[in-house]
Amino acid sequence: MKTDTAIRHVTPPGANLFLELGFTPAEARRLQAASHKQINDTRLLKQQLMEALAGWIAEHQLKQAEAAEILMVSRPRVSDVVNKKTTKFTIDTLVEMLSRIGKPVTLTVG
Repeated sequence: MKTDTAIRHVTPPGANLFLELGFTPAEARRLQAASHKQINDTRLLKQQLMEALAGWIAEHQLKQAEAAEILMVSRPRVSDVVNKKTTKFTIDTLVEMLSRIGKPVTLTVG
């Protein structure tokens, strides 16, 4: 039996996915705004964690290969941290890397 893999619909960039899923226009706008806020908040948190890691690397004048060995990651991963490529990391991974260098992360809500 052949699997049907035909693409039947493509959501255009910038479209409100929630509207396309059948939510009312008002609810779709609310959900889209909420999702954008959540994505931005996550990005900002990742940036803070990356700044702490990059600051530690600079403070100790480490080459990326040296930092990679200490952090137990590859050199390209260190480059991604230093260049703040937030989409390449989870918050958990960044917290774990900070823990490896003796910088525990404390979360404050509010």
